[in-house]
Amino acid sequence: MTGNAPINVLLADDQPLLRMGFRLILEGEEDLRIVGEASDGADAVRQARELSPDVVLMDVRMPVLDGIEATRAITASGSCARIIILTTFDVDEYAFAGLQAGASAFLLKDVAPSDLVSAVRVVASGDAVVAPRVTQRLLETYVRGAARPAPAVPAPDPLLADLTPRETEMLEAMAEGLSNAEIAHRYYLSEATVKTHVRRILTKLHLRDRVQAVVYAYETGLVVPSNPDY
Repeated sequence: MTGNAPINVLLADDQPLLRMGFRLILEGEEDLRIVGEASDGADAVRQARELSPDVVLMDVRMPVLDGIEATRAITASGSCARIIILTTFDVDEYAFAGLQAGASAFLLKDVAPSDLVSAVRVVASGDAVVAPRVTQRLLETYVRGAARPAPAVPAPDPLLADLTPRETEMLEAMAEGLSNAEIAHRYYLSEATVKTHVRRILTKLHLRDRVQAVVYAYETGLVVPSNPDY
């Protein structure tokens, strides 16, 4: 996506009325264009390959192939599409699995129209996280895995050694759910400098986007779930 080119969006949901609603909302914006609709995960994977959308709105519960496996297949294919998982509840094991599979964010299905439009633009830019503190709460809940046997402390990823001390601080702040502006304020930096650090972190850790960096921070043990009252 360059210049004034529209953001191309693929809708993947097995409920026609929901797809229609999302289409009506998004097509009301000059910079957004619906390039396809899929009613199951397998069709979403095929259309993502053929249409090269910038953003995929992906329902988690669909026939033939669910949204999690469809997300995994699209990201594994090397597609540049950013995937937003659509879910019913804000703390949802399917949403967490979607983030693990490579999704860039998740939204509730009853999202306000203005928030839906904003989320598509933000995710397409690759520059920020949709509802970062909700993402953090989701990770706190499911990475902690209170119902599972306590796992061994994960061995540090060797790639972490490539980060500078400042970059490690940035990654930890991202995992707290802080926005670029909040990180800049905490460390007395400009937002442009924070964005540069974020880009370098993603490059060094071979991650797709900021949300994947947050998932990585939890899964590698860099950040430990802290609040048992979530």
